[in-house]
Amino acid sequence: MPRIAVIDRDSCQPKRCSLECYRYCPGVRTGDETIIIDEHTKRPLISEELCSGCGICVHKCPFHAISIINLPHELEGRCIHRYGPNGFALYELPIPRAGSVIGLVGQNGIGKTTAIEILSGRLKPNLGSDTAATPKQLNEFFKGSELQAYFKGIERVKIAYKPQVVDTLPKAVKGKVGGLLSKVDERGAVEELTLALELEDILSRDVKLLSGGELQRLVIAAVAAREADIYYFDEPSSHLDVYQRLNAARAIRGLAEVGKAVIVVEHDLAMLDYMCDYVHVMYGQPRAYGVVSSPRGVRVGINVFLDGYLKVENVRFRREPIKFEVRPPSKARAAGREFFSYPKLKKSFKGFQLEVSPGSLYAGEIVGVVGPNAIGKTTFVRMLAGEVNPTTGKLESKLTVSHKPQYLKAEFDGTMEAWLRSVVGEFGPSFDPEVLQPLEMSPLLERNLKELSGGELQRATIAACLGRPADLYLLDEPSAYLDVEQRLQMARVIRRVIEKREAAAFVVDHDVLSVDFISDRLLVFTGEPSRAGKTHGPLDMREGMNLFLSEVGVTFRRDPQTGRPRANKPGSALDREQRERREYFYL
Repeated sequence: MPRIAVIDRDSCQPKRCSLECYRYCPGVRTGDETIIIDEHTKRPLISEELCSGCGICVHKCPFHAISIINLPHELEGRCIHRYGPNGFALYELPIPRAGSVIGLVGQNGIGKTTAIEILSGRLKPNLGSDTAATPKQLNEFFKGSELQAYFKGIERVKIAYKPQVVDTLPKAVKGKVGGLLSKVDERGAVEELTLALELEDILSRDVKLLSGGELQRLVIAAVAAREADIYYFDEPSSHLDVYQRLNAARAIRGLAEVGKAVIVVEHDLAMLDYMCDYVHVMYGQPRAYGVVSSPRGVRVGINVFLDGYLKVENVRFRREPIKFEVRPPSKARAAGREFFSYPKLKKSFKGFQLEVSPGSLYAGEIVGVVGPNAIGKTTFVRMLAGEVNPTTGKLESKLTVSHKPQYLKAEFDGTMEAWLRSVVGEFGPSFDPEVLQPLEMSPLLERNLKELSGGELQRATIAACLGRPADLYLLDEPSAYLDVEQRLQMARVIRRVIEKREAAAFVVDHDVLSVDFISDRLLVFTGEPSRAGKTHGPLDMREGMNLFLSEVGVTFRRDPQTGRPRANKPGSALDREQRERREYFYL
């Protein structure tokens, strides 16, 4: 059985430990060089040939930096790329298909971005060795597969690539949005894409003044306007609301309809389901190794991912399947006591006005907050948090509030544990088992806060928000940067904390699956983005979803196997039937 030893270089801190991995290794004690210490970096290096797989080093490492993994025999010799000795390893690759959108679904840190960087030519695969593979080696490795021809002609393949992170674009590109799109318009499609992605209002704006959602739509349009054979989109839904996500999905889908090959990495299952023809499920151990499974139809592939069992490969990668609760929409918690109420409020900015109708929450209740971007959701949350004063109306409440903001900042110079203690204070007895462990924060406590990824920083800020004793919790877009499993686990943690403390919460989110999974009722925002916003509710789930999705213009159904929400294709028989019945979600 092939075995790999992986050391997470971000977590490994030899200056702060006693090299327990080296001291306790049975192989080292008997005189073998199973583990050696690098003279320059002082970091350990594990010999996979000599390692017995005992796992002692894994348990002794104080920073949880080591993984010893026994792989299936089928993966022996199938390593596509490895990031150096004891580094992350990727096995197999997805296969681009002309005229189809291929989706990649899997946990964060499982190798999705690595896979598309290899296919796009941005990263040279090394087939598990120390140097990049030659064309002859790649030809031999992929002999007899579709990827043999792909890598043989990769120099002639035109590639268009949308990176995962778009926030750095203003530093690299100067000028107006319209000018940038004109420069990259190789297909004559900019006018169509501008309308489809609703970019008309920002064409004359400077790129450096764009919000995260505007940047995301700009980059999607710029990539789709290029003339290419294969298009790669890495997490195109980030920063977008539901309406914008569906518009982006249609624009990406349009590339396949004109014969292009498209590969998309996405965590929003509703969006993935809406635009893809096939799905590759990726499994493994985050930050250690990842495996690309064979392609499946989009519905089957997503359901297999949620089930956690690949029947053809005979691999189980999750202990329990993910199931969505198909519950009848409940009325407000009649049995609970009214916990918090707010009056009619108004907030005016230059060119924008928000009107908040009176509302109330019940003890133990979570209200989902939904609506388009730039409609006032964050302003509403900040008013409740006391960070913004209403123009009209007054909030009179003695409740303590804990607020997780929309935009994350890592300005603290120190470890995540030190930052958490500075925010939360001393950890209560339930903080670790009820918050840190379910959010998988324990291995990150000794990491420097400034070195955390977007998903890790998101989980840290959620933990900090829930760690503060409070009556009212306000969480603004907690699902951003999280994968599917982390989103659902986050929802469970919030639910557990709110119910146990008999507190209440507002949760702003754009992921329909997360909103459906966590909410008791909905507060729906309508209006004209960037000009005027108005609240409705809190409403029960059926009424709230019908109002929200009628504004968005899309209907959802339940998958009979998993219960997950699935977007109906526009104009389909079910879509027409649900619109006629005014039932946009719950049937």
